[in-house]
Amino acid sequence: MKIYVPMDSAARAVGADEVAEAIAREVKARGIEARIIRNGSRGMIWLEPLVEIDRGEGRMGYGPVAPEDVPALLDGGLDSLGPVEEIPFFARQHRLTFARCGLIDPLDLADYQAHGGLTGLRRAIGMEPAQIVQEVTDSGLRGRGGAGFPTGIKWKTVLGAQAAQKYIVCNADEGDSGTFADRMIMEGDPFTLIEGMAIAGLGVGATRGYVYLRSEYPDAVRVMNAAVRIAREGGVLGSDILGSGRAFDMEIRVGAGAYVCGEETSLLNSLEGKRGVVRAKPPLPALEGFLGQPTVVNNVISLATVPVIFEKGAAHYADFGHNRSRGTVTLQIAGNVKRGGLFEAGFGLHLGEIVNDIAGGTASGRPVKAVQVGGPLGAYMPVDKFATPMGYEEFDAEGGLIGHAGLVVFDDTADMLQMARFAMEFCAVESCGKCTPCRIGAVRGVETIDRIAQGDPNAAALLSDLCDTMRDGSLCALGGFTPFPVMSALTHFPDDFACQKEAAE
Repeated sequence: MKIYVPMDSAARAVGADEVAEAIAREVKARGIEARIIRNGSRGMIWLEPLVEIDRGEGRMGYGPVAPEDVPALLDGGLDSLGPVEEIPFFARQHRLTFARCGLIDPLDLADYQAHGGLTGLRRAIGMEPAQIVQEVTDSGLRGRGGAGFPTGIKWKTVLGAQAAQKYIVCNADEGDSGTFADRMIMEGDPFTLIEGMAIAGLGVGATRGYVYLRSEYPDAVRVMNAAVRIAREGGVLGSDILGSGRAFDMEIRVGAGAYVCGEETSLLNSLEGKRGVVRAKPPLPALEGFLGQPTVVNNVISLATVPVIFEKGAAHYADFGHNRSRGTVTLQIAGNVKRGGLFEAGFGLHLGEIVNDIAGGTASGRPVKAVQVGGPLGAYMPVDKFATPMGYEEFDAEGGLIGHAGLVVFDDTADMLQMARFAMEFCAVESCGKCTPCRIGAVRGVETIDRIAQGDPNAAALLSDLCDTMRDGSLCALGGFTPFPVMSALTHFPDDFACQKEAAE
């Protein structure tokens, strides 16, 4: 008998370790032959700790499980959710990037290979660098970290650059509220990220890679360090990857937790041991990146998606999606929802379908008021925008952004003026201080929102002008994107701002 208990941070936060310990004690006391496997999360957070038991007839899910439920769990007296793949939330997904997450033992390289792992790398080894880059280009893969820039173009730029040393840098500084996809992959299927980085290295001629991982993710740091060591011992990394005579190695670097280091040039400065401040562009990191050398900087999900593109082919991946947004989007559903978690499907799902159908509406049972898409700097999308498809250009046309595809849902009790103030205050606290519009504008923005709350009739116009200045003058996304939540709150929820004025009067 195999018993799967997630070691994912979300599952551990609600007692997965205690459940695993209770199972181990009960199994030992009963003399049962059972193997307890600590897997990643399947991504259905409202069911965690989600325990799966395979008695020889397939894996059956139970959850959420508490330590006191363990005797009934082993007796067969606990109600089962049935096969996890048949749970409606899971069954309607198209899992490509997350195909193995929650299915395998994250640190078992043989288990990884048994479920398709390294197939893509083996194929890439037999290709020329230009062919590798073309395959990524043909897949339509775009950066999943926020900007949605075509990955193939970035790789082609680095491939064409002349340098003795090139680098692959993975941006794992997942700092947006309501996002957890990077963490889930690193904790639940770390070898897919390693494989994706190795393929990227083969494609652009880089022999060295770094994962820049935030210190707030200690479990991911532990798993990734162990996975790199295992991959190196297994010949996946090193001077002769998979016996090909090709070289690629990598290491994990832990950042100190500055939000601005999610911006690629700030990240590179931090990676070099410098203060995490934004670099002016040009030069682009693809030409002068880490240590001044050509560097691919991609998000975790972007790189973790590369193996499946090479396993199944670019056309297979590009067949998913909507218009210019190809492949799958890894939605992270959070906030006031009944069913929060990771949902992977092709681009094109409408926002309302995600919130009301997939997520089940609000956990409070009250009407949905707004959804913030794209992290703390994303726009607040009102209900009348719920017909918007998940696509980069479609969201841009509606004044929003997909970003890292995190969704935070609010019900009708949310005060949008206070949410707008939070966004400005967040920018003021997290600004690296290099750009005047961000450094000073965010502070003045907080003060201006407070003037609106106090009933100043001229403050709203000042806030709009201030947001225009920040958007046009900032070097990085922090100051440039802060106007999105502020102006969307002011535009779509004027009553919240009017009520504040009336209350002051």
